[in-house]
Amino acid sequence: MTVEESLAALGIVLPEVPSPQAAYVPVLQSGPDVYVSGQLPMRDGKLAVAGKLGKDLGMGEGQQAARLAIINCLAALKSRLASWEDLEQIIKITGYIQSSADFYQQPQVLNGASLLLEELFGERGRHTRVAVGVNSLPLNAACEIEMIARVKTL
Repeated sequence: MTVEESLAALGIVLPEVPSPQAAYVPVLQSGPDVYVSGQLPMRDGKLAVAGKLGKDLGMGEGQQAARLAIINCLAALKSRLASWEDLEQIIKITGYIQSSADFYQQPQVLNGASLLLEELFGERGRHTRVAVGVNSLPLNAACEIEMIARVKTL
């Protein structure tokens, strides 16, 4: 099954690349590496999951937020690719999880993103990562994820 077929089977439609909220670009390519700026759990141009894990939100909501954020990362990445076949590897994701002071399950929240990448891309989706708990995020988002990928170059 191709990546496009897998996305369709999962009911995922990649959105337009979200507009930057400040002075930066959403995606930048340097040689074979593509850097995707931090993406929030946006759906239809609106923040879909807000609040702190361990206070306002449970694990399922946090994982859904991570899944939405990585879908937005994929939209930005796809804007640099002619085809998903040009993707060599997802190198790294960094997840910032807005958490209460006594919440320690940031890695499990970020699995909402990691598992989707592996499901879509197989070995090319296996990546290194960092899951960080933070006090606050833009727009009160539950999480923010940035990504680095390697692509084929001519």
